[in-house]
Amino acid sequence: MTLIKSISGIRGTIGGTQGENLTPIDAVKYAAAYGSWVKQQRDKDTYRVVVGRDARISGHMVQQLVMNTLIGMGIDVIDLGLSTTPTVEVAVDLEHADGGIILTASHNPKQWNALKLLNSKGEFLDAAAGQEILDIAAAENVNFAEVDHLGEISKNDAYIDLHIEEILDLTLVNREAIKKAGFKVVVDGVNSTGGIAVPLLLDALGVQTVKLFCTPNGEFPHNPEPLKEHLTDLMKTVIQEHADLGIVVDPDVDRLAFVDEQGEMFGEEYTLVAVADYVLANTPGDTVSNMSSSRALRDVTQKHGGTYKASAVGEVNVVNLMKETKAVIGGEGNGGIIYPELHYGRDSLVGIALFLSHLAEKNVAVSKLRAEYPSYFMSKKKIELTPELDVDGILKAMEATYAQEEINTVDGVKIDFSENWVHLRKSNTEPIIRIYTEAKSQEEADTLANKIIDEIKTIVNL
Repeated sequence: MTLIKSISGIRGTIGGTQGENLTPIDAVKYAAAYGSWVKQQRDKDTYRVVVGRDARISGHMVQQLVMNTLIGMGIDVIDLGLSTTPTVEVAVDLEHADGGIILTASHNPKQWNALKLLNSKGEFLDAAAGQEILDIAAAENVNFAEVDHLGEISKNDAYIDLHIEEILDLTLVNREAIKKAGFKVVVDGVNSTGGIAVPLLLDALGVQTVKLFCTPNGEFPHNPEPLKEHLTDLMKTVIQEHADLGIVVDPDVDRLAFVDEQGEMFGEEYTLVAVADYVLANTPGDTVSNMSSSRALRDVTQKHGGTYKASAVGEVNVVNLMKETKAVIGGEGNGGIIYPELHYGRDSLVGIALFLSHLAEKNVAVSKLRAEYPSYFMSKKKIELTPELDVDGILKAMEATYAQEEINTVDGVKIDFSENWVHLRKSNTEPIIRIYTEAKSQEEADTLANKIIDEIKTIVNL
C-alpha cells in the first residue's frame, strides 16, 4: 500500500495506515493544506474552489472529506460531482474560482485515488506551489474558520454540457463535416466518467455511438491504462459493429486513444500527432510534447514549417513550455491533447472533436490516416522500486555509460542515438522507474529496452 506525496498532488491506495496510504485522515490533511495555500494567494473575504471526481469506488467518500474540510476553512465549494479532469479545469476558469481539486488517480487501478490540485487558472500547480502545500501539510498549522464563517457547498452538474458547448464553439471543430461523414464509433468509457462525457459529445456532433463499459460505477472492466493489451474487447467490438473507429479514455478523461476500423490500435502516441497535423494545417505554429513522447510529432511539426520543443515529463512542464514558445498545440504522447484555444490542460474531449474533424475533412479511413505518419515504435517498461534501490545512482551510472551519446538530464536521463532513443526516469505517480524506448521497429524498441534493463540489473546486482 502506498502514499505518494509530490508537487503534482497526493496519490495513494485506499485503506490501511495513516501516513502510508490515502486514508480519510490523509485526505483531510492535504485538503486543508491546499485550502490554506489558496487563502494565502489573495487576501479577500470569500474563496471558491471547484471539486469534481471520476467514478472510482472511493470517490464519493474522498470527495465528501475534501469538500467538508474546505468549508470548515471558510471556503465555498462548487460541487461538480461525477466529472472529468478537463471539465473541472474549464469550470475553474469559467467560475473565476480560486482553484480546483479533481479526485482521481487517472490510469491507476481501482484501489488508488488522488487529489489533483489546480490553481486559479484551472491549471496544475507548478513545483513551487506544490512544495508550499507539502510544507503546510508537514507543519500542521492550518487555521479553520469559526462557526459564523463556514463555507457552503453548491451543486452544479451542468459543467460537462458546458464543457462540450465550449468545444463545439471552437473554429476548428467542423461539426457539419463530422455529421455529414456519418461516423459510427464504439466508446470504451472504462466504467468511469468518460462513459458520461464522450457519448454526450459524440451525440452533439451527430455521431452514432455504441457504448462499451460506459456505466460510471468505478468497476473497471480492465486495467484502466489505455494500452493495446488492455483493449481487446474494444478492438473486437469495432469489427463486430462494422464501426469506423473505437475511442477509449482513461477514468478521468485526460488520455485518449483510438482503434481503427480494422480493430487495430491507431497508437496512443499518434493521437497527438494526428490532432497536431490537423491544427497545424489550419493554424501554423510550434508544438511541444514531453521527452518521453514520439519523434513523430517533431516530424509533423517540421512538415508544416513549425518548431518542435520537448519538455520534462509532467503536464505543468509541457504547459509552461507551450506558453513560453506560444505553441498552438501540444501535449503528452500518452494520448494527452493540450489545445490552448480552449484551455491549458490535457483534454480527451477536445481531442476527439479535432480528430473527427480531421478525419471527416480528409474523408479517409482511420487506418489510411495512420499510414500517412512516420512509423516509430515504442516500448514502455518499468522496474519496481524497493527501498534499497538508489535511483539517482542508477541514472548517473547510465549517464556515464553512454556519455559519448547525446544526453539530456532535464528529467531523469534521456539518451538519443541516431536511430532510436531511451528515456529513464522515476515516476511521479507510481513507485517505479519508467524505461521508454523508441525505434523504427517494435523488435528494435523492445530489444533496446531489455538491454537497458539488463544493464540496470547489473549495476544494482539484481
